[in-house]
Amino acid sequence: MIDEFTRRCLAIVVARRLRSDDVLHCLTDLFVEHGPPDHFRSDNGPEFVAKNVRGWLSRIGVKSLFIEPSSPWENDHCESFNSKLRDELLAA
Repeated sequence: MIDEFTRRCLAIVVARRLRSDDVLHCLTDLFVEHGPPDHFRSDNGPEFVAKNVRGWLSRIGVKSLFIEPSSPWENDHCESFNSKLRDELLAA
C-alpha cells in the first residue's frame, strides 16, 4: 500500500494468494493508524473488487478508484515503487 501524496510505502503484504479478507485486515490496520483516506486506488484484482471490500469502503465513506485493465500508467507511483523494490531487494 502506497500513499499517493507522500509516496511512502505504508504496508507490504506477502503471500502466495491475497484474498479480500487479507486486504480488509491490512486496510483496517492502516485506517486505524493513519485515518481513512478520501479515496482508495487499486487495480481490478479480485481481492480489491470483491463485494465485501467495496461495501466496507463505502460504509466508511472512502471512494473506490480502479485503474483500467492493462493501464499501469494510471498507477505510476505504484509501478515505479514495484520496479525499484524488485531491483533493490529481489534481483539476484
